[in-house]
Amino acid sequence: MPLTESLKNLLIRGLLAGLVAGLLAGAVAFVIGEPHVNAAIAIEESASAAAEAGQSTAAQAEAHGHATADAHEHPAATAAESDAAHSHGEDALVSRDGQRVGLFLATSLAGLALGAIYACVSYYARRASTLSAPVLALALAGLGWLAIEAVPFFKYPANPPAVGDPETIDKRTLLWLASVVLGLLAVAVAAYAAKVVAAHEFLTVRIAAPLVAFLVVVGVGYLLLPDVDEVGSDFPATLLWEFRISSLTVQATLWLALGLGFAFLTERAARARSAVAVGSR
Repeated sequence: MPLTESLKNLLIRGLLAGLVAGLLAGAVAFVIGEPHVNAAIAIEESASAAAEAGQSTAAQAEAHGHATADAHEHPAATAAESDAAHSHGEDALVSRDGQRVGLFLATSLAGLALGAIYACVSYYARRASTLSAPVLALALAGLGWLAIEAVPFFKYPANPPAVGDPETIDKRTLLWLASVVLGLLAVAVAAYAAKVVAAHEFLTVRIAAPLVAFLVVVGVGYLLLPDVDEVGSDFPATLLWEFRISSLTVQATLWLALGLGFAFLTERAARARSAVAVGSR
């Protein structure tokens, strides 16, 4: 059963599968990811409070000789400054409850965008593949996860909110994008290698050639890309590991649900067409 529908039908199917996949990924992120995010935020807030307390103590010691004289001359100003310092930082721009709602919105939008791109890739990939439509759908989802999630993850794994220098966020973003390009390039080279040896008589060669090509490209890319390690030595290793595993699980859920959903809708559409063709005879 090859994939024969028009691009419009595939786009609709990809959007629907992507929306469902995004909602499922959001649910997984909420259940297994949010506790780790909350723990990381608590560590960050505790560290910030400790730093502010230390700075406040040093400032009070330095200004002790001037505070008494200033206070009796400007009592109103001193009180106003105290109130302002107390209210600073009490309210975040977006509350944690708002962030939790935004989590589902973000994963849904990501699923929709990913589903549209996935449908377009499926439309063109079917021309170069002899796989059946469901198998092609699952294969593309697996390759997409490998290129866009797995390759970047093992070079630049996800970090919780308390980890990372804000001043290097632009650099880290560009490096992550470079690792995504590396993953896509590695998958493309592996696909080309598989096509070259497709007619080879040995199954081992047909399996090993694309695998070796993929590993070589990724290995060279990992060597060329700089390392980034901004995890503090005092950050709990268990929390860091659990956060990264939950991040990987969320992305795996997104891609798996997208591939399975697209494959299911494809099979359903094919069965409906078969039923119509049989009924019209």
